[in-house]
Amino acid sequence: MREAMPPLNPLHVFEITARLGSFTRAAQKLRVTQPAVSRQIQTLENYLGVRLFERDKQGVRLTSIGEQFHQQIAPAFQIIASASANLTATRKIEPLNVRTYTTFASKWLIHRLPSFYVTYPNIKLNITNAVAPVDFEKDNVDLAIQFGNGQWRGAESELLFKDLIQPVCSPKLLEKVRLTEPDDLKKVPMLHSHYRRTDWHDWLAAVHRTDLLSEDGISFSTSILTYQAAVEGVGVAMGQIHLLQNELREGTLVPLFNAPFERRMAHYVVWPKNRPLNRKGRSFLSWLRKSAAEFAKTI
Repeated sequence: MREAMPPLNPLHVFEITARLGSFTRAAQKLRVTQPAVSRQIQTLENYLGVRLFERDKQGVRLTSIGEQFHQQIAPAFQIIASASANLTATRKIEPLNVRTYTTFASKWLIHRLPSFYVTYPNIKLNITNAVAPVDFEKDNVDLAIQFGNGQWRGAESELLFKDLIQPVCSPKLLEKVRLTEPDDLKKVPMLHSHYRRTDWHDWLAAVHRTDLLSEDGISFSTSILTYQAAVEGVGVAMGQIHLLQNELREGTLVPLFNAPFERRMAHYVVWPKNRPLNRKGRSFLSWLRKSAAEFAKTI
């Protein structure tokens, strides 16, 4: 059985031509040539087995059958156009969903957001925090900042910057305790972050002093709390140097022992592999690349 639905592109060309009453104006509207419009109309007429336009020296005009056909299909195209406009308007006001870590957001991202809104004032961001790896098939996330080796299932990734760690403490602590070499760590509590549990071990292994690793330190649920404790002089924390630039610049934290260690893990921006980024996502990614490049020049 022959399908009742005619080819949609010729049908669309017919609706525009009938509404404008001219092959020439239809061609201009569609940004194609007049012969291309004529061929599409011919295709539709052949499919339907009727003549939709009369052609003479004065131009073209709808036949009675063509007029009736246009009156019947025009509302359908109006409904499609209206639905498309509503969808586009809705997408324009929907926020871009960005997931990151609390520490990355508070220590790096938030400081730079004013420049994003200067460049893209009409893009609304919805920033959420989570430690678990993003799952773009389940999570309502457009882009994410992830920490790892750059390999995530179902995701594209791009390096932002490496993970550089080094012990840090407050000048308040240095007024009380001399900390000039790793052996001096025996004098003070080591501050640990729950989600960065291997940092002290990794750094001590890099300086060949894992014998100094102590279980008597103080543990905190987040790096934010760990760093705040260090600022208050509670002990020595293993600092993510790239994320503590403000504290180091302002002097509320001081790097110790002149022995930074670059880990294999790093911060990446990731996005779904199986769906293209929309305009807002591409804009945020472009801004993030630029911000990371400018940041790299300062460290």
